[in-house]
This record gives sequence, C-alpha cells and structure tokens, in this order.
Amino acid sequence: MTEPARLRIDFVSDIACPWCAIGLASLQIALARLAGRVQAQIHLQPFELEPGMPFDGVDAGVHLMRKYGIDEAQLEANRAAIRERAAALGVTIAYRPGARVWNTFDAHRLLHWAGEQDSEAALALALQKALFHAYFADNDNVADHGVLIRLAAAVGLDANEARRILESGEYADEVRALERRYQQRGIPSVPATIVDDHHLISGGQPPEAFERTLRELAGTPRALHPR
Repeated sequence: MTEPARLRIDFVSDIACPWCAIGLASLQIALARLAGRVQAQIHLQPFELEPGMPFDGVDAGVHLMRKYGIDEAQLEANRAAIRERAAALGVTIAYRPGARVWNTFDAHRLLHWAGEQDSEAALALALQKALFHAYFADNDNVADHGVLIRLAAAVGLDANEARRILESGEYADEVRALERRYQQRGIPSVPATIVDDHHLISGGQPPEAFERTLRELAGTPRALHPR
C-alpha cells in the first residue's frame, strides 16, 4: 500500500474573518476527500484584522461600510453571498442587528496554547471552530475572558488553565511574533493557507480548489467527486 503524502499546512486566519471560517471548512472537506492519499497536519497561525479594536467592539455594519467604502445595499449583498457560501459548508454566519466586531488578540493567545496540547492540534481546531461559531452565529464578545474560558472548556480544554493563561498575559509575545512573521512574509490578508512552508493558497477557496491544489502538491492522481 502506498504511504500517504505528508503535508504541513499553516492556516493563517483571524476569528473576525468570515472567509476564514469558510476557508477552514473547505480545507477540512478537501482533506477528508483525500484521506488515505494525503496526511496533513494543520497548524493555526494568528492574524489580526483589527488589532486596535477595543474590548467592547464596534458596530459591525457601520465599521465595514466605512472600512470598504460601501453603502448599506452593498453591505447586505456581500453578507448574503457570505451566508450562502458558508451555509453550503455547514458553517453558520448570522449577521443579526447589533452585531459587533470584537478584538481577537486574547482568543489567539488561547488558540496558541490549545495548539500545544496535542500533537494533532485537534483541540486547537475544535476551539477555532467554536470561536467562529461564537463570533458569527452567537455574536459573543470573544475578547471577554468568561466567553473564552467557556468555549475552551466546551471543547475539552482545562478551564482553570485557560483562565490562568488569559489573566497572566501568557503567549502574548509568541502571538505577536508570529503575526509579524507572516506580515513580513507578505501575507496582506486572510485566510492564507501555506503548504510545506512554500506554497500559498489565498482566500476562502471552495473545497474543490483546495483538493485540486493539495492533490497536485502531493503528487497523487486526480479523482472526480460529485459537485
């Protein structure tokens, strides 16, 4: 039996990025399709879209219209497209009235810690998905330590240790160093999927795009999947 190709995947993302939630879901679907042919280990890497965001956040609609220079109709059209893409992948994006943009730095610190808890980074991936759901489906403040501790416990992480890390400021230097590293490598936006530290897949691509690229990088034959 042929051994599966082993790939390292660095997934650079922010919890505040809906396309990152879409991209991660697509990537995992693609890897499931390639099971037995590709064995990949996903390493979550931090990126803050709004590093200066205050603890209490800001109104999401107002912020996005100002940031991208769009009006309310354009904003709603963009949101509808994102919701549709996400729903097809089983990801809930609910832009409810009063939704806010939250600061994500402490969430990245917690994710960094979670990534050290098991060799397959399964807990970190579970926490990342829980954070996406909290942010986009529940509009929870992911800067709030109580929210972060609850989510950590829900995916099987130690709540007391999560509390200690958040209160101590641990991993702040590591997260900032990683953010600088990817910025210096020319990553201007997220999601950015880096395979074997060399090949870049930009944006929240559909599963087929991830599958095609990973198959090519792994040198495995192409197969057809129903669309």
